[in-house]
Amino acid sequence: MAEGLDPIEAGKQLHEHGNEAHERAERDDQSNAPRDRHSRIVQICEAALLALVTVTAAWAGFSAARWNTASRIEVARSAALRNVATRHFLTALALRNFDSSTFNAWFIALTLHSRHGEIIAENRFRPQFRVAFNAWLATRPMHNPNAPPGPTYMPQYKLAPQTIATALDHRASAAFASGARSGSVSDNYVKITVFLAAVLFLVGIGSNFQLNRVRYALVVFGSVLLIVSIVLIIRQPGLPSL
Repeated sequence: MAEGLDPIEAGKQLHEHGNEAHERAERDDQSNAPRDRHSRIVQICEAALLALVTVTAAWAGFSAARWNTASRIEVARSAALRNVATRHFLTALALRNFDSSTFNAWFIALTLHSRHGEIIAENRFRPQFRVAFNAWLATRPMHNPNAPPGPTYMPQYKLAPQTIATALDHRASAAFASGARSGSVSDNYVKITVFLAAVLFLVGIGSNFQLNRVRYALVVFGSVLLIVSIVLIIRQPGLPSL
C-alpha cells in the first residue's frame, strides 16, 4: 500500500516556509526603508521648491505686467506731449511768417522811400515784434554792416508758442525715455519668469525618475535657478506708481 502524505509533516513544512517568507519580507522592508525615507525627503523638497517658485513666479508676472503698463502710459504721454508741442510750433511758425511779411512790407516801403507805406506796415506789427524791431533799429542797420539781418535775429525777438513747444518737446523726450526704461524692466521680469518656468519644468520631470539621486540633482539645480531669479528680482527697481 503506497505511503500517504503525513499531515503533521506537511504542516511543519508549511510553518517553516511561512517563517522564511516572513523573514524575507522583513529583510525587504528593512532594505527598502532607507529608499522610502529618501523618497519622502525628495518629495518634501520638491513640494517646498514648487511652492516657492509658484509664489516667486506670480510676483514676477505681476511686476512685469505693472511695468509694462507704466511703459505704455509713459509712451502715450510722450505722444500726447508731442502733439501739443507740434500745435504750438505751428502757431509759432505762423506768427514768424506774419512778422516776416509785415517786415518785408516795411522794408519795401523803405526802399521806395514811402514813409506812408512804412507807417502802414509798422501799424501791422505785433507788440512783441515791435520790441525786437525797435531794438534792431537801434543798431543802425542802414549804416552798420555788422547789424543783424532783421528783427527776427535780435535776442529781443521771442515767440511764446515756440518757447512752450520747446519745453513740451523736452518733456516728451523725457517721458519716452522713462517709458523705454519701464519697458526694459518689464522685459527683465519676463526673463525671470522664464527662469522660474524652467524650475517648474525640472521639478515636474523629476517625479518621473525612480532614482533619488537624479531627483536630488534636479532639485538642487532648480534651487540654484530660483536663487538666481530672486537675486535678479532684488536688483530690479520697486513697483512703479500708476
